[in-house]
Formats: sequence, structure tokens, C-alpha cells
Amino acid sequence: MLFPILIGGLIGSLFGGFKGFLVGAIAMVLLSGYLKKRLRQGLGNIQTQFVESVFAVMGALCKADGVVTSNEIQAAEALFRRFRLSGAQRAQAQAAFNRGKSADFDLDAELARFVRISRRQPLLLQMFLQVQMSAVAADGQVHPAEHAMLVRIARGLGLPESQVEQLEAMLRGAHPGASGASRSQQLQDAYKVLGVAPEASDAEVKRAYRKLMSENHPDKLAGRGLPESMRELAEEKTRDISHAYDLIKSARAQTV
Repeated sequence: MLFPILIGGLIGSLFGGFKGFLVGAIAMVLLSGYLKKRLRQGLGNIQTQFVESVFAVMGALCKADGVVTSNEIQAAEALFRRFRLSGAQRAQAQAAFNRGKSADFDLDAELARFVRISRRQPLLLQMFLQVQMSAVAADGQVHPAEHAMLVRIARGLGLPESQVEQLEAMLRGAHPGASGASRSQQLQDAYKVLGVAPEASDAEVKRAYRKLMSENHPDKLAGRGLPESMRELAEEKTRDISHAYDLIKSARAQTV
């Protein structure tokens, strides 16, 4: 706080000597307080819109195969608890979920609204998609209609289809029994998680791993407007990334 005050004072002193210094310093204090308030309001708006949009889109996604099953409703309710939503937030999320299930729900408009308020921050957009994956994959599988809807959601967020493939690969890695994946298939999925080709060099694999771990670090969430209650989901993703990296290292039988 002291540095901005000095800067304001020095600028003021250029125009009015000592009085200008005082005026400039006071003006900088007021400006700093205003900017901090606007920043808090902005983050609050992002959090509110995240809850609203993520559960509305989830309602549409769960209906992608024509009917919302009791398992999908239970998965959504589990996310209410997992994100530690307050009573008001839970009511908002339930209403949004029901809105997303309605026949006249405009999925593309909802996605565009969230993209706009999130200021296209990649981490928020990726986390939004990850939550959708969590809602439909409680059984460790993603069915064709759900995959198609996830791809549509990714495109609406401005994300490549490879983001869906990465999350599906993470899902199969976390539920190898449900997917029935062989060791070879698990290794292929590990490369998809890191976003590198199987023929990538050891250095390329390590760079990809470090980049993903840095981009998805849970400590970056709060500063971008995501509720602290979603930290667990971010930690889960970093564990999946580490698991994929370890699998590749083991397969190569050397230090990558």
C-alpha cells in the first residue's frame, strides 16, 4: 500500500509541491480502495455466474440421452455437497439444473454468457468442462450422446475437442476397472492427458507435465474467481496429471 501512496504523492508534487504531494497521495489511497472493491465485486460475479451456468449446462448434459436418470440427479446433488454450497447457493444450483433440463433451454447462449463474464480465462473454462465431466461419469464411463454434448460444450467455451479427450482419458485412468482398459490403452491415455504424442522425447514429456501442473495449480483458482470449495476438484486433476506422468516414466523405464 505504501508504494502506490508514494507514487501518487510524487506525481502530485510535480504539479503542486508539498500540497500536490498530499493531494496525490490521498487520491491514490481512494483509487486503490475503489479498485480493490471493484475487483472483489468482479470475483463475486464470476463465482455467482459459475454456479448458475455450470448447473444449468449440467441439466442439459444429463438430458443429452433423452432422460435424466436418478443416478445423474444423485451425481448433481453430490456436487452440491462437494462444493459446500450454502443454502442460497444450493437453491440457485437446483433451479439452474431444472432450467437446463427444460426443452427451451438455450445451451449456446448460456455458454456464451459464462465465457463473457469469465473473461475467457482458460483455467476457469477448463474447470467448467471438468465439472460437466464429473456429473456424467460417476460410473467411470462416458456414453456416445454424452461425449457429443461434451464436445459441443467445449466448443461453446472456445476449447478444443482435445480437452474432452484429455478429461475422458483421466476418467479412464481413475477407473481402469470400469473402462476395462489394457495396459497399452492406459499408456495411450496417459499421453493424451499430457497432450503429447507417444513418440515425444523425454524432454518434451517433462515440459508438458510441468506446464500442465503449473497451469492447473489449485492456488491459482481463487485469484481467478473460482470458489475455494472447488479446490478439491483442481487437486484431483493435478493428481491425474501426475499419475499419467508416472505411468509414462514407468513404461519408459528411465527418468523422464
